Amino acid sequence: MTAAGVGAYPAPGSILVVVTRRIGDVLLSTPLIRSLKQAWPNARIDVLVFAGTEGVLAANPDVDAVHVIPERPGILEHLAFIIRRFRRFDLALSLVPGDRPTLYAWFAGRRSIGLVMDQPGQRWKQKLLDQWATFDAADTHTVRGHLQLISQLGLPAVSDVVASWTAPDTAAVDALLGNSCGTLAVLHPYPKFRYKMWHQQGWIEVAQWLLGNGFRIVLTGGPDDDERAYVDAIARQLPQSVINAAGKLTIGGTAALLSRAQFYVGPDTAVTHMAAATGIPTIALFGPTDPVKWGPWPNGHTPNTNPWQRYGDQRLGNVQLIQGRAPCVPCGHEGCDRHIGSASDCLQQLPAKTIINHLKTMGYEKIP
Repeated sequence: MTAAGVGAYPAPGSILVVVTRRIGDVLLSTPLIRSLKQAWPNARIDVLVFAGTEGVLAANPDVDAVHVIPERPGILEHLAFIIRRFRRFDLALSLVPGDRPTLYAWFAGRRSIGLVMDQPGQRWKQKLLDQWATFDAADTHTVRGHLQLISQLGLPAVSDVVASWTAPDTAAVDALLGNSCGTLAVLHPYPKFRYKMWHQQGWIEVAQWLLGNGFRIVLTGGPDDDERAYVDAIARQLPQSVINAAGKLTIGGTAALLSRAQFYVGPDTAVTHMAAATGIPTIALFGPTDPVKWGPWPNGHTPNTNPWQRYGDQRLGNVQLIQGRAPCVPCGHEGCDRHIGSASDCLQQLPAKTIINHLKTMGYEKIP
């Protein structure tokens, strides 16, 4: 037993978690972070992320500080960043099997552990790290993959994805909703990349059905010009009672809004993961992305099993996952033209009636 009463090593005073990927990856690191905090409550936990993804951790109660590095820093900037953190932490964990995050963990931690691909050309990382676990890119959900490191440390795993927000975020939601009342549904039409995008007409039809069944609707979206334009185009074709929140809330504010909603529909994006984490009924629209690896983690799901199968519409806990309609789903490609700006036919061919039928089976149809 350690000083903290758990784990195979003395309780560290300081920990760095390296998760330099997209915002959804950062959010899905929160079960590991919570596991560390519950096992070692007196440890300081810092997280290293790419610039632009830090907002999802801004109010996380388990995180003491967030370190930010550009996705493509200059050489001098990179060296200065590493030198300032050399051996500053008792323990560093890399949740990404790439070269840079592994080296960050090794430089920063007096002891280091990470996920590594067990294949030629990658095994030098096994020798560099004090401990490692095999990164499985196909058959292990991201949350469970991260929690392998918790198992390596001999700690109990906590599988809660943590969506967090601040008091100002709560105030912003109060101001947004005003005195409106009724059952709140949140629709998040715009993913960051086009290959995850459903069609505008589908969003309009689903919104109209929800309005006809007594819901009040909020459309969410980030501050990016293209995202706001996309959400604006949908809002213009709906009644003025629909609240267009695109660009008006932080990522924490969006989490605060979701905590008040009774229902959510969204594509394969970080906001959908947050909705699932809050426990509200969630419909997730998935196209080329493999749900085994990246499906939203249902609230309260055990860390011992993957939530999702690879094929077909599925429901588990508070999440209904709907796959695109094509025999190639999930292909794993970034759109039919193999780049993030291309569309995915499987999602473009998904009719709104599929989502509406699921809404009916979930009991949201108003009975005359």
